[in-house]
Amino acid sequence: MITKLDELAEKAKNSGKKTRIAVAVAEDSNTINAILRATYEGFIYPVLIGNEIKIKELLTSDIASNQFEIRNITEPNQAVKEAVGMVRNNEADVLMKGLIGTDTFLKAVLDKEKGLLPPKAVMSYTCAIEIPKYHKLLFVSDTAVLIYPDLDQKIAMINYSVAMARRFGIEKPKVALISATEKVSPSMQETLDYSLLCKMAERGQIKNCIVDGPLDIFLACDPNSLAIKGIQSPLEGDADILIFPNLECANSFYKGLMLFGEGELAGLICGTTKPVIVMSRSESENSKYYCLALSCLMAEEK
Repeated sequence: MITKLDELAEKAKNSGKKTRIAVAVAEDSNTINAILRATYEGFIYPVLIGNEIKIKELLTSDIASNQFEIRNITEPNQAVKEAVGMVRNNEADVLMKGLIGTDTFLKAVLDKEKGLLPPKAVMSYTCAIEIPKYHKLLFVSDTAVLIYPDLDQKIAMINYSVAMARRFGIEKPKVALISATEKVSPSMQETLDYSLLCKMAERGQIKNCIVDGPLDIFLACDPNSLAIKGIQSPLEGDADILIFPNLECANSFYKGLMLFGEGELAGLICGTTKPVIVMSRSESENSKYYCLALSCLMAEEK
């Protein structure tokens, strides 16, 4: 079982495969540095799409020219369309956002004729977070895409997160449905949804996981808090996955861990035909490197 992000990177390095990464508007220093690191370590072949002059200025290392490709497309919208087209046409295994706004990037991903989202599919975001004070990785959803997920979207969030956790070797992940309270309340819609989700999991409609909620963070991740409150939970304060009720909660939670908790993450867009890496330009080079390793893991055929 993978319990650290460095172990994820080692798995990618030892796979013996080079995953083709199409990078849209690649002229971004953090992105380029992460790509160079992964290229040196032999688990990706990047196609850098964007302004060739600016990209070459950032390629400060002596990486061999046969280890990457540059496609000179200086107009950002066209660069994104080129990258999406490569992935759609199986010329690349993974799509990665570079120096371009997320809205513009996702517009191309969501294009009904030329994008990467199948009809009726739910697009969501799941990340694996490593923090020093937790004994394993925490998978968190949705930190980037779904603003106020409805019941069906919450089901998709669980399914995507479980699928990712299982790739890390967690056979039956423990899923905590996060709220401010452990009690179901008619005035809090997410708690009503959570009670339905628990029943669906109990009846096998949501598979390969143990689901409980509503729970707060303490009850989800700390056995002592369960004991103090006298609450029984099948998760036993040992959650693998945290499902949040909305984007504001999830995004603030993960950014707080990054800023104050010395966290690192690896995350992907889920629901698309192939993995899509979307990260804030403020994310660390390390996190972007780990995202590349995660994309290789998730791009593998099962």
